[in-house]
Amino acid sequence: MSAEQSLAHTSSSHFSHFWSSALRSKPLSPASETYVRTNSGEGLVRRLSLFDLLLLGIGASIGAGIFVVTGTVAKDAGPGVTISFIIAGACCVLNALCYAELASRFPAVVGGAYLYTYSAFNELTAFLVFAQLMLDYHIGAASIARSLASYVVSLLELIPLFKDNIPNWFGHGHEVLGALSINILAPILLVLLTIVLCWGVGESSILNSLMTVTKVVIVLFVIIVGAFKVDVSNWTPFAPNGAKAILTGATVVFFAYVGFDAVANSAEESKRPQRDLPLGIIGSLLICIVLYIGVCLVITGMVPYQLLGEDAPLAEAFTSKGLKYVSVLISIGAVAGLTTTLLVGLYVQSRLYLGLGRDGLLPAIFAKVHPTRRTPVHSQVWVGIVAIILSGLLNVRVLSHILSVGSLTGYSVVSACVVTLRWMDKAASQISTRWVSERAEGIICLLTIACCGFAAGVFYRFGASFVFMILATVIAICCAAALYLRQVYVDPPGFSCPGVPILPIISIFLNIFLFAQLHYEAWVRFVVLSIITVGIYAFYGQYHADPDSANEEFLDQGQPS
Repeated sequence: MSAEQSLAHTSSSHFSHFWSSALRSKPLSPASETYVRTNSGEGLVRRLSLFDLLLLGIGASIGAGIFVVTGTVAKDAGPGVTISFIIAGACCVLNALCYAELASRFPAVVGGAYLYTYSAFNELTAFLVFAQLMLDYHIGAASIARSLASYVVSLLELIPLFKDNIPNWFGHGHEVLGALSINILAPILLVLLTIVLCWGVGESSILNSLMTVTKVVIVLFVIIVGAFKVDVSNWTPFAPNGAKAILTGATVVFFAYVGFDAVANSAEESKRPQRDLPLGIIGSLLICIVLYIGVCLVITGMVPYQLLGEDAPLAEAFTSKGLKYVSVLISIGAVAGLTTTLLVGLYVQSRLYLGLGRDGLLPAIFAKVHPTRRTPVHSQVWVGIVAIILSGLLNVRVLSHILSVGSLTGYSVVSACVVTLRWMDKAASQISTRWVSERAEGIICLLTIACCGFAAGVFYRFGASFVFMILATVIAICCAAALYLRQVYVDPPGFSCPGVPILPIISIFLNIFLFAQLHYEAWVRFVVLSIITVGIYAFYGQYHADPDSANEEFLDQGQPS
């Protein structure tokens, strides 16, 4: 064999190995059995009750945004911002129902969207979903830590001793050369929270519960007190800038709900995962929707929408009514909200790294669990270090334009997983030579629907004729009809998402429509990170991943409750 032939053969062999690895999926045991990792002390401990899961979801979603985003969007949408939150909430309910089915289906293992994608599609797609989600989490954690540090300093400055005596570099951030910004307090706060998370899930759950209850009580107090100051004439006109402003507002406030998916990542630490995970996911989201609507009605009823402030609209609204003490409570609520959002964000990241370490897509050190604390200490410390560096040295506002890509991507893929796994149920009981073509046809339909959602979003964003939007929607409807009529769906055990495949299809279309509203830098980030992720997989992941190894370590511990 000549050198050229040998090189061609080697290249072909590498390419063949890459695709065979990339296209393999992770076989998991059926949801009718609950498994717990017990050997070698590698398992996490089931300590989280339904109440803990509800607070986890609320803690992840409600941060300082409830005190800021509502007023910011109301400047354009007017009192119609309430409708914006209802629309965004409805979209998130669709996503939550999909997450709830899969959380019930795979209740024993950490991994969330990554795990579901690995089971429904393939290894490479799962790794891509993980990378997109993780960049969101890393940047988000750094950004939240900075905001938390700023709010803490603002509270300290209410004490005369500290007023005007705290330097910017300590808490608010001191910019150096534009992209660099020095902050000391944010890394300190991250160190403290990382220690709590490493100490144990029970301890971190207690902290999250205390902080979440505090902020929910403050939000309810704000709504009740504000209700007595509402002037209903301020709600007229309800939609001063029309329906488009309300819809645009919905694309903005959608991200105020992001966080309910954190509950799915606590699967291995939930006491009764098959029952409690779906309830925790959907319940926490519904509570957030109610709280957001209440705040919207109060803030737009207290002050004419044209007069709302930009930075702290809710606090300014109460100050204008002579209720300055409520503004102080809002600051305390913001600190509590940001603390829980940051705590849950760090928690979720470590569990995702744990899942990939177990599967071999990342070094095995990420899979290690402390023998006594039963927490993934190495993963947690790594997550903390990344957040500390980003929050202490970088101006994270510069990176804010590339946020939310991972969430929308993950939500879309999870919705597609619900549809695809129903096919796999059919295939398991009725194997035929047509199944592969039927599956391929279904995936093509799902991809087409996603592309139509993106196209409709782009046409809407750039003000193109509604004819193009209608055309994209019609094509998506035709693909949905094909999925509905040409595929057979079997209900899974446990919680079942209603309306499959229509509900997940609507979820995918709306998620990708929102994706199209993101800053163009976010699109670039999606492409560049995907290329980098494929490179990492090609040089490391494909040679070390073993989707079967983790499964072999699960022992049957009985039937679910």
